[in-house]
Amino acid sequence: MPTVERVHIQPLTGVPASMYTRLREAQRQAAAVWNVCCERHRQARIDGERWPRRSDLQQATKGGQFALHSQSVQRVVHAFLANVDTTRQLRAEGYRQMRYPYKTKRYYPVHWPRQAMAVYAHKIVLPMGRGHKSIVLARPDGLPDDGAACKLVWNGAGFELHWSVAEPDAPLKREGTRATADLGQIHQVAVTVETGEALVVSGRGMRSEKRRLSKTHGRLARLQSRCKKGSRRWWKLQTARNRQAARARRRIRDARHKGVRAAVDFCEAQGVNRLYIGNPHGVRSRDCGRHHNQRMSQWEYGTDLDYFEDKSQSAGIECFNGTERGTSSHCPECGHRHKPKGRMWRCRKCGLTGHRDVVGGVNMHPIAYGNRIAFPHRITYLRPGRDNAFRQAAGMNNPPLGSSSGLDTGQSRPGGAVAAARPYAQPPGSPGSREGQGKRSAQRSEAYPH
Repeated sequence: MPTVERVHIQPLTGVPASMYTRLREAQRQAAAVWNVCCERHRQARIDGERWPRRSDLQQATKGGQFALHSQSVQRVVHAFLANVDTTRQLRAEGYRQMRYPYKTKRYYPVHWPRQAMAVYAHKIVLPMGRGHKSIVLARPDGLPDDGAACKLVWNGAGFELHWSVAEPDAPLKREGTRATADLGQIHQVAVTVETGEALVVSGRGMRSEKRRLSKTHGRLARLQSRCKKGSRRWWKLQTARNRQAARARRRIRDARHKGVRAAVDFCEAQGVNRLYIGNPHGVRSRDCGRHHNQRMSQWEYGTDLDYFEDKSQSAGIECFNGTERGTSSHCPECGHRHKPKGRMWRCRKCGLTGHRDVVGGVNMHPIAYGNRIAFPHRITYLRPGRDNAFRQAAGMNNPPLGSSSGLDTGQSRPGGAVAAARPYAQPPGSPGSREGQGKRSAQRSEAYPH
């Protein structure tokens, strides 16, 4: 049975000051290995000599010069060479602005392969090389008895231990329906299936979280500009900035995982065996003003593609991506082209009305599979973390994500199902209507009398 690597993240909370210092020193030693590789590679490029290979870099970093396990040193060398290979491929594809590694680092993640660590009942031992004291940490929940590859990572506000294990993967489904997914910045994804069903997962929660983080960074940067760099006050503000950034990354990562999981569960419920995802890479190359450019630069669609590939593979769904050029500007019924405004598509020729992202998903079917489908008759709306009807049907739990859990359109949920069909008007008594708001106000007044 095929296997796939799964990465688990364990926050290292409550680390003593002495252990904290040792962890930082371990990352400094890993950064020193990176700097040696970077300097030798940079000098070879300047002199026009043969670039150093793996054996050359391993020879230059061996001999116990660093307070690291020998295999941890080799992992840094392999990561450096992988960075060089990726840069070479991107430059060959036309991205000439990509540069080979040239900056020195102060800290770098430390890697330990499975065979280098020791696992006991309640602790794990991570060796630091001959003559140096090993790092002993509490054993993470779920870590197998034979160990796993581990990586020590600093997330901006604290240390994390990433460990990966090989887990069995589900075989690909041979029969089923086909679907397309349109990634977006306002709505995370819109999935359209041949059966006439569609799903729209909101991304407004992640968007607002990024906006809040940008404003927080701007406010703290203004306060830091009044301080001397490196002073006690400056470092307090920098610590607060790192803590806010780490919190926002955790919330965004959690919402992104839940949004992709909801889309994959929807595909499983519809019996999908092939999923085509439009790659919106060309959209970010346009200059649309500094405000919109900031939002586009924060759009992590590459992460969505990786999450979709990983979760689809676990569900036995074949996932592939390709172009989505012109899918949001053509009517799926008559082919009329115009630039839509807002989230609603209204064709000026045939009068078709529908969700803009769903229109893009419908137009991807001829690109991906060579056939046209009818516009979906039922559209399901979800927010990341909302009660996922697809996971509930499978007996799985998906807890809500704080105040961001709710319907994106404000429509009611008849029978507990998170579903809404066109038109998009809010029915009387729903949470988003005036009547519904009045009911909630009256209930609050009865519960909390003045």
